[in-house]
Amino acid sequence: MKLPLGLAVSGGGDSMALLHLAVAAAVPVAVATVDHGLRAEAAAEAEAVARACAGLGVAHRTLRWHWDGLGNLQDRARRGRLALLSDWARAEGLGAVALGHTRDDLAETFLMRLARGAGIDGLAAMAARREVSGVMFLRPLLEVSRQELRDWLGLRGVAWFDDPSNENDRFARVRARRMVAALGAQGIGSDVLAETALRMREAREALDGQAAAVAAECGRIEAGDVIFDAAQFARLPAEIRRRLLLAAVVWVASAEYGPRGADMVRLRDAVAAGRAATLHGVRVTTAKGRVRIGREARAVAGVETPANALWDGRWRASGGNNNDLTLRALGETGLRQCSGWRATGLPRATLLAAPALWNGGDLVAAPLAGMAAGWQIGCVPPQGVLAAAKGAAALSSALSH
Repeated sequence: MKLPLGLAVSGGGDSMALLHLAVAAAVPVAVATVDHGLRAEAAAEAEAVARACAGLGVAHRTLRWHWDGLGNLQDRARRGRLALLSDWARAEGLGAVALGHTRDDLAETFLMRLARGAGIDGLAAMAARREVSGVMFLRPLLEVSRQELRDWLGLRGVAWFDDPSNENDRFARVRARRMVAALGAQGIGSDVLAETALRMREAREALDGQAAAVAAECGRIEAGDVIFDAAQFARLPAEIRRRLLLAAVVWVASAEYGPRGADMVRLRDAVAAGRAATLHGVRVTTAKGRVRIGREARAVAGVETPANALWDGRWRASGGNNNDLTLRALGETGLRQCSGWRATGLPRATLLAAPALWNGGDLVAAPLAGMAAGWQIGCVPPQGVLAAAKGAAALSSALSH
């Protein structure tokens, strides 16, 4: 049986068009509305979406998010929305979740990132498919303009809500929207900007393809670290070196996003000069003919999970049967108890940041440091650029058993 498609519907024109287009195409769907609790009208709008769904015979849920007052509001709200939708999709067993982003969103995002001095990756069009927390998010309306959707709704007598914050130029997206309108008068409208973003995406995909081929040739994964042959790495074009380092930093740090562009350029230049560097909780060294990117011990010093949980976003323990144990970094205290760690051939810095099993203050097992005690440690394999690096496939196979 085909799984229903989840739809994120706020009640605005884009998402209401998404809902009615799906129903008109007889696509089985379930709908969620995220109430961020930031506007008094939001609850009533969610109720209106629920009524519209009931009239269409579509299941609906309202998901509520609360801002704790910390960080950038728009960024936190976006992340919170995706987290709520991911949890909802998994709980409902949905095949994917569709979002109502349009060609205008491509143009606005392009200008916002251009204003921040973004490079090719930042200026590339948002992906039509993207996985978040194990859930596939789709953007099926990227080739359609906002006005076309509203015209379609108007012909069918379907109402929608206009968020008043869309007129508040305190927000970067509102300023970008007005800039798109102004540029349109000069012949550089949303169509031109969106097309440029799509071409940037093609360029990004080509560069990622080249970086992936290089990773397969001279990269490998060892004990959760990414290693490149230093001589081969030094001969690569600067942009390919930056991409490989970025992919490694994001995977090792289990980060949703990488460091800023200027920071990555400084890291690339440090590697070229043979200097050790740290960034994003990741350490990079060049020694013995290898560039090694691994977790910084200080970044995981306070990370602790139950023995059966994912540790630091990448590591799982298996083989033992004591559910009272916890996973945390081996650290100096643990390493001193592993008399055979040198025989593993792994660098000391790698082992200090490696996961180990503890019973309170007592070390029980440290598989990567030669003290297995019946336990195994598996690492979630990298995706994308690093997926074909030597050892990545072995990680995937080991983790699945």
